[in-house]
Amino acid sequence: MLDLQCIKSFVLKNFLFTDDANALSDSTSLIGEGIIDSTGILELVSYLEESFGIKVTDEEMTPANFDSIQNIAAFIGRKRPD
Repeated sequence: MLDLQCIKSFVLKNFLFTDDANALSDSTSLIGEGIIDSTGILELVSYLEESFGIKVTDEEMTPANFDSIQNIAAFIGRKRPD
C-alpha cells in the first residue's frame, strides 16, 4: 500500500502539478488520458529504480506495467525481492 501512495504522489506532483489525491484515481489510464508520454515514462522509470531499488528493462516498459498507479504498484511488487 505504501508503494501505491508513493507512486501516486510522484505522478500527481510531477505530471499533474498538484498534491490533491482526488485529482487521479488509482486505475486511471496515465497513457490514455495523456498524463504521461514517452518522456514521462522515462522519468517515472528513473524514479521507480531509485526509490524502490529495482531495474526496469526495455522489454518491461509496456503499457501493461505503466498505464495506471495500480499497474505500476503491481509491477514493483513483482520486481522487488521478497
